[in-house]
Amino acid sequence: MPCLDRRDLALLALRAGTGAVLMAHGTQKLFGWFGGGGLEQTAAGMEHMGFTPGRESAIAAGLGEAGGGALLVLGLATPAAGAAAAGAMAGAVSVHAPAGFFAQGGGYEYPAFLGFTAAAIGLAGPGRYSVDHATGHCLNQPWTLALAFAGSALAAAAIVSKRARNRPDTTEE
Repeated sequence: MPCLDRRDLALLALRAGTGAVLMAHGTQKLFGWFGGGGLEQTAAGMEHMGFTPGRESAIAAGLGEAGGGALLVLGLATPAAGAAAAGAMAGAVSVHAPAGFFAQGGGYEYPAFLGFTAAAIGLAGPGRYSVDHATGHCLNQPWTLALAFAGSALAAAAIVSKRARNRPDTTEE
């Protein structure tokens, strides 16, 4: 019997903790759980922040967070899970960036941390205690890693730049 590997346990703990936080955040958007606004309020908020169309943006953000988080917890399709969550957090960073870095002032510290952590898990892989490991890593291949992160980066860049074009100029207020 192989020795318990602390790195695999650490990856499990990191996946479970990060994934659970992302799932909770995403289900606030999608279903209104944990005090969230649900899909309609999130859609209205997305429109107000310049993410159009609002409903589709809310669904994409909620699925990136809740779906990516759930996959991270399971250690399933880990590169895609990490990339999806990181991409969703890139959108959140763009919203919080005008307030500076620190979360205390409404800044992007927290979504950046979640995004970097999700990306790091996607890059590192799920470890031994995962569905990916149990299935022979069929969804955790170098090509899935490259495709998932390239797709997420392109999508995040397109969404953030579209948001920037949709936002009214607030410097004259």
